[in-house]
Amino acid sequence: MVGRQKTPLTPRYYLDNFRYVLDFVKRLYGNLLSDSEWDFIHQFEALPLDAQCLYVRFSNRKGLFFRTNKLQYNEITDLPASVNALIEAGFVERLSAHHEIMGEAALSVFTKPELLNLLPLEPEESRPLAKEKKESVVRYALHELDFAEVVTSLTTHETVVKMNFEAEGMMVKYLFFGNRGSNMTEFVVRDLGMVNFEQYDESKLTARFRTRKEVEDKLLISLTNEEFYDLKEAETPADDIYNWFLNWNETRPELTEIAIPGYQKLVCRVGAFLERQKLPDQALAVYELSDRVPARERRVRLLFKNGSVEEALALCDEIAVSPLNAEERYFATDFREKILGLSEKKRTRKATTRFLSDAESVNIPAAYRHHVEAGVMNYYLENDFDAAFTENYPWRGLFGLVFWDIIYDANVSAIHHPLQRAPSDFYLPDFYLKREDLLKKRLTELDTKDDWRRHVGRMFNAKYGITNVLVDWSDELLGLVQQMIELLDIEQLRLILLEMARNVREHTRGFPDLLIWNDQGGYSFVEVKSPTDHLGPQQLHWLEFFQTIGVRGKVVRVIWEL
Repeated sequence: MVGRQKTPLTPRYYLDNFRYVLDFVKRLYGNLLSDSEWDFIHQFEALPLDAQCLYVRFSNRKGLFFRTNKLQYNEITDLPASVNALIEAGFVERLSAHHEIMGEAALSVFTKPELLNLLPLEPEESRPLAKEKKESVVRYALHELDFAEVVTSLTTHETVVKMNFEAEGMMVKYLFFGNRGSNMTEFVVRDLGMVNFEQYDESKLTARFRTRKEVEDKLLISLTNEEFYDLKEAETPADDIYNWFLNWNETRPELTEIAIPGYQKLVCRVGAFLERQKLPDQALAVYELSDRVPARERRVRLLFKNGSVEEALALCDEIAVSPLNAEERYFATDFREKILGLSEKKRTRKATTRFLSDAESVNIPAAYRHHVEAGVMNYYLENDFDAAFTENYPWRGLFGLVFWDIIYDANVSAIHHPLQRAPSDFYLPDFYLKREDLLKKRLTELDTKDDWRRHVGRMFNAKYGITNVLVDWSDELLGLVQQMIELLDIEQLRLILLEMARNVREHTRGFPDLLIWNDQGGYSFVEVKSPTDHLGPQQLHWLEFFQTIGVRGKVVRVIWEL
């Protein structure tokens, strides 16, 4: 039960990986590359070997400026010659006065003592700056000193270079990974055996992007997300962020479908930020740009709060007709009743509260106050039940094992590179729509409990240790999955897995905390709630779904024994 074996890293492993990415991108995305990106690739391939190594080293590090006398790469035989080769080819350039707009990044490669020693400062300037933080020293140098003189002072005794082709290099990596969150270290963690990826026939891998506009739209959303994060980190006033976002939104291009989920998330992030900053009207204006979770719920709450009761009710009705998840479904009903109840002076209770109030209760020693599930588990063990912590873990594992080859089927055109941890449509409605026949066929093929046991056992042993976003490997997983197969009917298992498949993002969470069972075939999935805990909408979704299909599930309220 092993995955990919650890591969020793060669001295130039990073260059091998970068060349692989270049070849991959040329093959899958050659028709989408711009002239400047093709020039970058051709010129890179024409560099001497050591110069290629050094440029890739630069591109894998943080920042654009580097001090050449601080470079130490044993596999590069002549670092000064490699630096000069990169300068001559235009892949790096020496720090100069025209880099003033990037002055903060350039000066930040020096330590504070080095800056105080090297900057053209008078003694009366140096003494007070010595008590300041490095950021203040950098700021002083940029605002009070001549930048050309600063450059001369800093580079008299050493060479500082700025990396070029950063946009082209970034685009090559973006095309390969399909997002800004992944980077070249993914190859390293794979080759060191830290993460084992599913193996693919690379001839079946498909392009993530079909057009240049798809690439640019999705990248635009990623870069705007990063700009939003930077504005928050810089403590930009919330009103300024609001105006920045609306201006950006008014001038952005019409987005292709591939970029819309990211845009919807960005809208919700900005709206939530404005709410936290006590700008409800601005938050409402931003939320109105999205109809995704949780934008509609937030709009209802903000509308009600500002007195627009009829609008809030109308939006509740709209949500109730087509809820996107359990939170929306219960919220639409509960909040509508709350609004109407206030006008009629009636007291209403949320669906989750009503369900919880009807639950049975058990007395648990207060010593378990910080380990409430363990206390309830021990209660059942003392009453002749076997018990196990479950929550989402075995359900996600069962789904991943039963449908493994369907999830990672390259023929569905959702696997785009060999380091992919999940298909690109995994959390989109397309996941179910494109695989519905395959999923149902698999469940039909598993006709008996022995079929289920053999299939999950075979997949567990064959795939053990390989990354699957739903499967958290442990020796306990297979036993728990097999226990659930033993206790539930085949049709119940089928219905639960199909419900999970219809909305993988939402329906792979919210399962009850414990599974209890005894030798007589009795069992129950138990959601544990302390006296101060609340039942979540997704938890209620599964408890009600279990009731509908005859799976035994319940909520247990804890009463502390002092």
